[in-house]
Parts: sequence; C-alpha cells; structure tokens
Amino acid sequence: MTNTIRFKLTIAYDGAGYAGWQTQKTGLGVQQRIQEALARLFPSAPKVHGSSRTDTGVHALGMVAHFDVPAREFRMPLVKLALALNAHLPKDIRVLAAARCRPGFHARFDATGKQYRYCVWNHPAMNPLLRHCAWHVPRRLDLGKMRAAAGLFVGKHDFKSFAANRGYANERTVRTVTRCEVRRSGPLLTFIVEADGFLYRMCRGIVGTIVQVGLGKIAAEDIRAIFAKRDRRVAGMSAPACGLVLWKVFYGQKKH
Repeated sequence: MTNTIRFKLTIAYDGAGYAGWQTQKTGLGVQQRIQEALARLFPSAPKVHGSSRTDTGVHALGMVAHFDVPAREFRMPLVKLALALNAHLPKDIRVLAAARCRPGFHARFDATGKQYRYCVWNHPAMNPLLRHCAWHVPRRLDLGKMRAAAGLFVGKHDFKSFAANRGYANERTVRTVTRCEVRRSGPLLTFIVEADGFLYRMCRGIVGTIVQVGLGKIAAEDIRAIFAKRDRRVAGMSAPACGLVLWKVFYGQKKH
C-alpha cells in the first residue's frame, strides 16, 4: 500500500463566479479549481474532499477540505503548501491554512456542526461595496420581531418546511440548531446560524422567513405551525445566495 500523507485545508472563496463548491458536469465548481492547483504541484493529482456542498453563488470563509499525497511526492516545507497552492489559484479562492492531519480524518464525516452567516443591508439605498455579498432589503425591518422568530429555530426540529427540494426525497429532515441570532450594526444585519447539519438551502429558507417576519408578512408565532406542516410552500422565501457565507466548520475533540 502506498505511504500517503493526509492534509487539511481551510479555504475561503467568493462564490459569485462558481456553480457551488462541488465539481460540476456543467459549470465551474471551487473544488475543480483546488484540484487543478494540486495537480500542478503533485503528479498524482489528488482529489479534494470538502466538508460541505455550498450552492451556486454562496461564499465561504471557513470551508474545510482534505486530500492525500504520496509521501514521496511531498518535498516542500509544510509552511509553503498554502503559498504554493495560492500561486496556482484565481484571486477569488484562497487557502488560508494547510496542515497535516491524522490519516483517518475526513473533512465531511468528522464535522460535528457548521456556522453560516448571512448579511442583509437594510436601507433604502444599497451599499455598493456590499452588492455582491449582502441581500438588499430596502423596507424597514422590525428587529425585535425577527429576534423573537430566530429564537424559535433553536432546538431539534424537522426542517422540511425550510429546505428546498433537490429532486429526491431526503431520508431525514430533522436537524438540531444550536444558535440562531440576528445582530445589527447600523443598516447591516448579520444572521448567525449554527447547526449539526443543514439541508439543501435550509439556511436561506430560515433567513428568508425571518426577514418576512420583520416585514410583517409572517407572524413569529406562526413559526411552530410552519414546522409542523412539513411543507416548503408554507414558509417564507429563500434568501438570495449572495448574502450567505460558510463561516466555520466544527469538529469534535479528536486531534486533527
């Protein structure tokens, strides 16, 4: 058996120009660009395994991935690995950190939770500096009502009403949300959602629903009934992809 070394990467990217993280049959995925950079460095052309499948247009600051390299091919100092990869990556993708990890570490299956953040610019005029990374909501939002609604998402629930259909039935739609809060700094609202896992577009469904509570289109007290109906049509809209960032991936106590 070939002696290999496993590496863990922390990756940030602007998702505006990509069809999500995953390599696509049509469209360009971030994973493809990372693998192309690795192929420039290592003859074995390592395959990258990501911790999450971000959707088209979604950004990341803390995507975690792993890959294996035959020991005979890795001849550079570890401190130079991130620099070498970034030299072969476009400017909208950056490896923030690269480290050796235990052979059995898996970026996806060892993850115990994730944190997403979503930005909303709540002002009649959009901030042009945020036009690619925030959702412009020009009408005034009721922060108190939104915070009340956000609190109702915390806990173990069936999130079928807040997730989009991938084209096949999810075997399990129950997730545990450990944090759901709304912060305000002037016109900028930041939604922070942490969970043990996320269904397809679940975070965007949560944010879109909370914003509609803030607009007075949905009552906060209706959230529990929306959960119970398990029907995407009864919840609020999906927030646009541009405001969503995979902020952090959590792991257990194992040494990585």
